[in-house]
Amino acid sequence: MTTPAYKRVLLKLSGEALMGDDAYGINRATIERMVADVAEVTQLGVELAIVIGGGNIFRGVAPGAQGMDRATADYMGMLATVMNSLALADAMRQAGLTARVMSAIAIEQVVEPYVRPKALQYLEEGKIVVFAAGTGNPFFTTDTAAALRGSEIGAQIVLKATKVDGVYTADPKKDPAATRYTTITFDEAISKHLQVMDATAFALCRDQKLPIKVFSILKPGALKRIVMGEDEGTLVHV
Repeated sequence: MTTPAYKRVLLKLSGEALMGDDAYGINRATIERMVADVAEVTQLGVELAIVIGGGNIFRGVAPGAQGMDRATADYMGMLATVMNSLALADAMRQAGLTARVMSAIAIEQVVEPYVRPKALQYLEEGKIVVFAAGTGNPFFTTDTAAALRGSEIGAQIVLKATKVDGVYTADPKKDPAATRYTTITFDEAISKHLQVMDATAFALCRDQKLPIKVFSILKPGALKRIVMGEDEGTLVHV
């Protein structure tokens, strides 16, 4: 068996990705397909941590939060990520995988608190760690949580799963001539105003020299191809 290109990775999933074709919530078939992709990667011996958003349930900047105190709305969004993390961990358990949910907000009756040495121990034991509740602070996105946790656990790369198979020269839905970048530097992405991640997350990855791979979660086998070092998505690097 070919050796994977990465030993430890941080996978960032959007909450919206869990909806599938539904308008809201969690689509069971979609989450089971994602878990199957994750299983393929862990079977290669890759240590995997996951950060998941909460946009399928609630987002602090969504229309439903209008008129609400921003910090309160963001805390509600963090709790939505806990719900998604529990659903993801449960689907993994049913698929025969071992997952641990660690929350940046203390809800000890439901999930264990995030403690970095414990997270590292779980990863070394081959368990999948799902980081819930973002950074635990309002005004920060789950993109920033992914950059932060990825840096903390010594991940070699952050894999940002989206609905588009990489970073393009323009919006491929609006411009048929748009082409996908195979690789691009952080500085080039900034100068070209390409929205890879939010500015805080992007700056943290750049400062920590933590590369980002943007890919489509909708493409079967894409996650495994990336881990094996194949040409998939767009690599953003220093």
